[in-house]
Amino acid sequence: MTATADAPTAPPPTRPVPRRRTPAGPRRTARRRGAALGLLAWLAGLVFFLPVAWMALTSLHSEKDAATNPPALGASLTWDGYRAFFGADDGASPWPSLINSLTASVVSTLLVLVLALPAAYALSLRPVRKWTDVLFFFLSTKMLPVVAGLLPIYLFAKNVGMLDNIWLLVILYTSMNLPIAVWMMQSFLADVPVAIIEAAQLDGAPLRTILARVVAPVAGPGIAATSLICFIFSWNEMLFARVLTGVRAQTAPVFLTSFITSQGQFLAKVCAASVVISLPVLAAGFAAQDKLVQGLSLGAVKQ
Repeated sequence: MTATADAPTAPPPTRPVPRRRTPAGPRRTARRRGAALGLLAWLAGLVFFLPVAWMALTSLHSEKDAATNPPALGASLTWDGYRAFFGADDGASPWPSLINSLTASVVSTLLVLVLALPAAYALSLRPVRKWTDVLFFFLSTKMLPVVAGLLPIYLFAKNVGMLDNIWLLVILYTSMNLPIAVWMMQSFLADVPVAIIEAAQLDGAPLRTILARVVAPVAGPGIAATSLICFIFSWNEMLFARVLTGVRAQTAPVFLTSFITSQGQFLAKVCAASVVISLPVLAAGFAAQDKLVQGLSLGAVKQ
């Protein structure tokens, strides 16, 4: 007699479930779309870069070659335009104008940051009633045409004896850039966690310590983006500098116009001067490009 034990039976073999594969058509379409967008971005970059490259190339030509129409691409290169800019021909040095522009731009940017940081802190982390109306009021001050305020400012500067004074430009650039700085920094400071501010307050930190050691490091990219934009606006401003300054407070953009005289437009000298005057802005933008992109993107996402 044979006994059969109940042995567990092995489960039948299961066939592996095939993974679903993305059809080749959509993947190929996505790659083509990405390649097209990349090519479009490169073309847009070249469109913006070509005028700068053309200006730099023209600055290395002689006045005769720079004035030809169409321009001679294969003309010999020379540094005569840069020598003329630095006063090799008439002895007019650009250094006082460059120092004036640097002083007005840097000092006004620092004043803007000192004034805009507490205002943006109050509007973002400690909002007041109808704070959106306050922001709109700040931005509405930029809607006034600059020419409309030129004559009253000129008469005021004349009466108080501040014509041809670099500190008048510092005050004007600070007031001109303060609204846009408050508007930008309000969106950046809104991303600062409230918990770390409350922790600092519990530790007994005063407001200036909270702004300098808590808020400013967290909102560093936004502050860098705001300061760079204010610096560029101040460095490139020419209308007020042209009307309100003479010799002592002359800025670099005003000095640039001295190469356009009744004898003609010295194109190579103008291009050489434009390249030199653009270098501080390009250097500042290149040094702060990471924080600039990060700060502007944070502001865009927040808005």
